[in-house]
Amino acid sequence: MNFEEFAAKPLLAKAGIRVPGSAMAATVDEAGAAAEKLGDVMVKAQVPTGKRGKAGGIVRATSAAEAKAAAEKILGMEIGGYTVEKLLVEQCASIAAEYYAAILNDAASKGPLLMFSDQGGMDIEEIAQTQPDRLRQIPIDVRHGLSTDDAKALVAPLVDASQHDDLAELLVKLYQAYADNDAELLEINPLAVLDDNSLLALDCKFTLDDSAIKRQQELSLSGTPEKLTGRELAAQQLDLKYIDLEGSVGVLANGAGLTMTTMDVITHYGGSPANFLEIGGEAYTKATEALKLMIDNDKINSLVVNFCGAFARTDVMTEGVINAWQELKPDIPVFFSIHGTGSIEARQMLTDRLGMTAFETMDEAIQAAIQAAEAKS
Repeated sequence: MNFEEFAAKPLLAKAGIRVPGSAMAATVDEAGAAAEKLGDVMVKAQVPTGKRGKAGGIVRATSAAEAKAAAEKILGMEIGGYTVEKLLVEQCASIAAEYYAAILNDAASKGPLLMFSDQGGMDIEEIAQTQPDRLRQIPIDVRHGLSTDDAKALVAPLVDASQHDDLAELLVKLYQAYADNDAELLEINPLAVLDDNSLLALDCKFTLDDSAIKRQQELSLSGTPEKLTGRELAAQQLDLKYIDLEGSVGVLANGAGLTMTTMDVITHYGGSPANFLEIGGEAYTKATEALKLMIDNDKINSLVVNFCGAFARTDVMTEGVINAWQELKPDIPVFFSIHGTGSIEARQMLTDRLGMTAFETMDEAIQAAIQAAEAKS
């Protein structure tokens, strides 16, 4: 779950990290009143997406009249597929330098990763590509947390020694906020150094781990629900785990891990997955609805069905898909990979009822699906 800036910054403040004075505004007049109180301000669109400044969604105003004009311009804008309905009117700061700091879930280290750069205000991808020596990172062992010494060692090559202590203290607080709030990502960009050498978080991006929403129910109320496509919304109502993607090879598999692996292998062989659809043991009862979702997706040129059973029986899952296939009769080439408990029965059923043969390996099924998708396109 993503959080807009106005909802993310209080997490920093609660952890003891300074943020600018600000006020929310939903109308032109409210923006003007906030600027009247705060002085020189930045009028900032509140949407759960990046690149607001490049889209014209962040404007400086030195008076109430300018703040009103900025609000009139920004309210109603479309940024990243979201309509701007509210603004954060925030005090300007006298900035001497800008840093980047973030903690995120890292697949490689299987834990939190702390990233820091002295090139704040830029996209992190741009820093990584153009100035990789200006971006430093260290994995954090969750059993011990982030120590002040580790934080100092991270920033020392990039910043003046006079800032080591304050930066290390801030990064330790950032990690604590990340851990306390079950974050997938907690990012400050830019982290400003002011003229008096103090630090101020000018922006904040926070993503809550969806699996922690039950633990963070009060916090989740201030988050922004993910914008779903029509198929994703329909799948949610059916309690199916479905995500639309941009490719042409459809994916139906059991278990989130196997589904992700299937998508990775499609990419490995030069294809592109059209969706994520994890159906699991519910294939027998929900395969028809799942298949309807995929038929509705005109990007799908072929389909991989990948079942691997341990406790769940693949013959039961496969029978559900066969029943759905015979009912709906989709005009999509389909390729099966079936392994594990009940696979002998499942393979025989596939041959008897659909006249199809399951592939010996997942790789073979996926390569055939990619070729079919390319031929159809």
